[in-house]
Amino acid sequence: MERFADAEALGAPTNVAVIRHPLHPMMANFPIAFLLTVIASDLAFLYFGDPFWARLSLWLVGAGTVMGVAAGVAGTVELLSVKRIRRRTASWSHFVSAVMLLSASAANWGWRIGAPEEAILPWGIVLSAMCFMLVGMAGWLGGVLVFEHRVGVLEEEEA
Repeated sequence: MERFADAEALGAPTNVAVIRHPLHPMMANFPIAFLLTVIASDLAFLYFGDPFWARLSLWLVGAGTVMGVAAGVAGTVELLSVKRIRRRTASWSHFVSAVMLLSASAANWGWRIGAPEEAILPWGIVLSAMCFMLVGMAGWLGGVLVFEHRVGVLEEEEA
């Protein structure tokens, strides 16, 4: 906490919550898991040659994209409705990296629809690797917001 000159600037409550629990981080877990797993199922298809893995990749990227858009809507409403969140550079960096992630995952999903087996090489796996890296970047920035800037964290006096 010594890193911050103004301790009052720490923390930012959320307006988008269910029973005071922020909705965006609650919704982001499944899209993260699904989009990280796509590259593993792509590699399993390449190794085993079983079409099951290609179909699984299609479903994982589709579910990850749809659920990611829902989490993104909650995050965007939170970003735009809370001034103390909007003022942080990390908030905007997280937002931009998440939009890039959703764009790449939507492209990956669209590329695979209709021919999941043929779509894996080369572009399917390239897009899956790009999504993997973007999940890491967006997740890191989300962690910075929570753990360093205390965004969406109830302090003891608030609880």
